[in-house]
Amino acid sequence: MLSHTHYWILSLVFCAVPLTGQTAFEKDQFQTSKGPLEITFIGHGTLMFEWNGKVVHVDPVSQYADYSRFPKADLILITHEHGDHLDAQAIDRILKSDTTILVNPSSGSKLGKGSVIQNGETTEVSGIRIRAVPAYNTTPGRDRFHPKGRDNGYILTFAGTTVYVAGDTEDIPEMKELSGIDIAFLPMNQPYTMTPEQVVSAARMIRPRILYPYHYGDTPVQELINRMKGEPGIEIRIRKLN
Repeated sequence: MLSHTHYWILSLVFCAVPLTGQTAFEKDQFQTSKGPLEITFIGHGTLMFEWNGKVVHVDPVSQYADYSRFPKADLILITHEHGDHLDAQAIDRILKSDTTILVNPSSGSKLGKGSVIQNGETTEVSGIRIRAVPAYNTTPGRDRFHPKGRDNGYILTFAGTTVYVAGDTEDIPEMKELSGIDIAFLPMNQPYTMTPEQVVSAARMIRPRILYPYHYGDTPVQELINRMKGEPGIEIRIRKLN
């Protein structure tokens, strides 16, 4: 985990960088003990991480970007099988001969490829530690969207810097067990994921140093900012995820 006493103190580079022929995507950069971790904010629940010469794509979907213009993946993570998270065409465009694809079981069945990783399981790919954690709805009547035990969130560790990509979830009790999270991506759009109030609840359980709301659609992000005012130790960063 990052610490104020470590020499790899968290740092930020914030800019809009175009990939040839498509809309600019915002990027942030953080310094880890083995070089920079760069995050590209693509759209909705879709992200890209670049670290130590490796490229990680999370829930790549063609609706949000032209994946023929993106760097090929060393690792692809799929949280669940809904069409706004699982897109076989986007995946095919970033595959290399040695790309690892990690999926929850139902995504694996739908995609027809990939290595299944279930809630609670851990693996390592290209020096990146990956743990699959629960992601599900708790509000009565909404559990049909993301039932308990089916979908994944992911915790990624890049040389001591820990990133939590929550997937489609509400503020579930398992979040109380998470610790040492440096950067958290928490979804914010009911009825499918969380309200701003639930994101506040989740953030207070997880206590990340940096909180990015994502998957937020038309949800007013200012409401989250207002609710988190005065919350010690958590910095909120809003990035474009159209």
